[in-house]
Amino acid sequence: MKKAIIGRKLGMTQIFNEEGQLIPVTVIEAGPCKVVQIKNDEVEGYKAVQLGYKQVKESKITKPIKGHFEKFNVDYMKILREFRLDDTSDLEVGQEIKADVFADGDKIDVTGTTKGKGFAGVIKRHGQSTGPMAHGSKYHRSPGSMGGSSSPSRVRKGKKLPGHMGNVKVTVQNLEVVKVDLDRNLLLVKGAVPGIRGSLVTIKDTVKNSK
Repeated sequence: MKKAIIGRKLGMTQIFNEEGQLIPVTVIEAGPCKVVQIKNDEVEGYKAVQLGYKQVKESKITKPIKGHFEKFNVDYMKILREFRLDDTSDLEVGQEIKADVFADGDKIDVTGTTKGKGFAGVIKRHGQSTGPMAHGSKYHRSPGSMGGSSSPSRVRKGKKLPGHMGNVKVTVQNLEVVKVDLDRNLLLVKGAVPGIRGSLVTIKDTVKNSK
């Protein structure tokens, strides 16, 4: 069965493996999550599980969301995420899911929201080079030529220009779970994952090894 959980990025550190090699890892607080709803082929037309993360007071949620939780008789949760699974027979509504669903060596995909950089130019946003920085130059950090004048007489689609940078949803695939800390409910994942410290992430089995 595929596994999935909602978590929070705590930051990065480094550990040593049994061979004495240093490994940079991201520390993720994985859950605990509650199973809010289980979807199946007969009703919804597909199999999925809806998980809730971070219990909140009734006053912190809207009436439609409150009715959704009361329908399935589960606690009010701040975050709801749905994961499509091939098999949901081992899950039931109200079940608590923690970091122990994963094991050392598992391959996972982590989805998060990248850091927002605001409005950025082409040098920072796309890694383009500067022009001559001498006083006589009229071109320093501009985006460069917009295209031909007579043909095509327009700016082509996909032209790299200044604009909003960051704050987008990104998935990093095929990361390795180096260690699972069951006492503190933590996952130590090799490498970096998107987002700032304290940001929300979703973790699931990688699609790379699904076949």
